[in-house]
Amino acid sequence: MSTKVEKRILVNVPVSTAYNQWTQFEEFPHFMGGVKSVTQLSDDRLQWVAEIGGVRRQWEAKILEQVPDRKVAWAATEGATNAGSVDFEDVGGGQTSIQLTLEYEPEGIIEKVGDKLNVVDRQAEADLQRFKEFIEDEGYASGAWRGSVSSGAPVGTPGVEDAAGSRGDSGKAGVSGKVAAGVGLAAAAGAAAAMAAGTNKGTTEAADETVTPVTPGEPVTVTPLTTDTTATEAPSTGTTGTGALGTDTLGTGATTTGTTSAAGSTGSVADLGDDRIGHAFDQTNGLVDTTGESDETLEGENLSAGERRESERRPDGGLPPVGGNLGQH
Repeated sequence: MSTKVEKRILVNVPVSTAYNQWTQFEEFPHFMGGVKSVTQLSDDRLQWVAEIGGVRRQWEAKILEQVPDRKVAWAATEGATNAGSVDFEDVGGGQTSIQLTLEYEPEGIIEKVGDKLNVVDRQAEADLQRFKEFIEDEGYASGAWRGSVSSGAPVGTPGVEDAAGSRGDSGKAGVSGKVAAGVGLAAAAGAAAAMAAGTNKGTTEAADETVTPVTPGEPVTVTPLTTDTTATEAPSTGTTGTGALGTDTLGTGATTTGTTSAAGSTGSVADLGDDRIGHAFDQTNGLVDTTGESDETLEGENLSAGERRESERRPDGGLPPVGGNLGQH
């Protein structure tokens, strides 16, 4: 079953300018989005490659009738089955009316779906609009062919019956890169979904094998671990929770996993039993008497314990270093 498309557009250039530009078939890709290439094999034979609705089609067409400033009619001889004509009419005032008539037979599921969505219809309209903008911006044709082609009597508007020789031909159809990419992405998404479903199933089964259900509301019994006296405090998230090392109820603190204080202890490090801990630390290395070891003499009040011990051990005030005098290198 064929589909027929008819479009008309008014172009603000003289008819000869519009017609001359239309005869430059190989320049169609510059302003026709659906046309990828046109190769003129002879005065009346053209090879077309087009991509419409994501489907790439190729065909050869024969010009059945061409009359300068009036008409170009064609029909496919092989490849995609299509035929039609472009008619030019001088409407005066330097304006030209262009009428496009195209009949084609969609092939394959993608083209048939596109046909239902009027993809070719919209493409033809857009291409004519781009042709209008192109020729009006330039104001003149980039070339011209003023010859005539005729097979005898006027052919009128060719239809798909005039392209019967191309029927049954696949038209060298192919899916464009964009459509192929879309199909590939859809397939990849489907595969990923299947893999995800399989992965989720495997995870559930593994969990069923390793996790023992617990009755709601029933506390979990946990065996305490032996603590390490060198362990440090770990930061907490501020929530109360039961763990192997105890219960954290600090809110902003952490459960202490180090040494536990003995009964009756204040928790001070002085409870460790080391006599040095809990006493003032002399950061002056004995230069200041901070221990209160005064013998209630003037010397004892003015000298530190360290200085007094030094004097007792070396009454001579000290010995010079071996092998030299003090202050020499």
